[in-house]
Amino acid sequence: MNKKYLVGGLLILAAMVYLVATAMSQGSQYFLTVGELLAQPEKYKDRPVRISGAVLGPSIVYNPETLELRFTIVDIPGDMKEIEAQGGLAAVLKQAVNDPNRPRLQVVYYGPKPDLLRHEAQAIVTGRLDENGVFQAEELLLKCPTRYDAAVPTPNAQ
Repeated sequence: MNKKYLVGGLLILAAMVYLVATAMSQGSQYFLTVGELLAQPEKYKDRPVRISGAVLGPSIVYNPETLELRFTIVDIPGDMKEIEAQGGLAAVLKQAVNDPNRPRLQVVYYGPKPDLLRHEAQAIVTGRLDENGVFQAEELLLKCPTRYDAAVPTPNAQ
């Protein structure tokens, strides 16, 4: 009788481990910089990835009839310590869009044009790189650090 419970428990445990492992492998995404993606595009082909970069304002093209939004993002560091060492996010975004030698990635997204999509905003896009080297974004998140500069309290000088 105890053997039946032991075997049943082991089967349940094995099934749970299998379900967790397959769910994690199917739902996993890589978080990369533009440079990392472009350095090894074949490695990430047909895999969902999340990319962060600085929006290049003059590249923004929006078609309200088809809801197609095209823009270019420029490589920024992926490490927050490095971003802080370079003067913070606003400084890093500004440096990135003004450096013509940084890796760039064209992004296509379908949906309404976000209000925060502007020059030097940080874009975080989730999607896949297509065979033409264009990133097909399924999700678009934006962060505009200059919008929040006034909200940061300044220390009182005494």
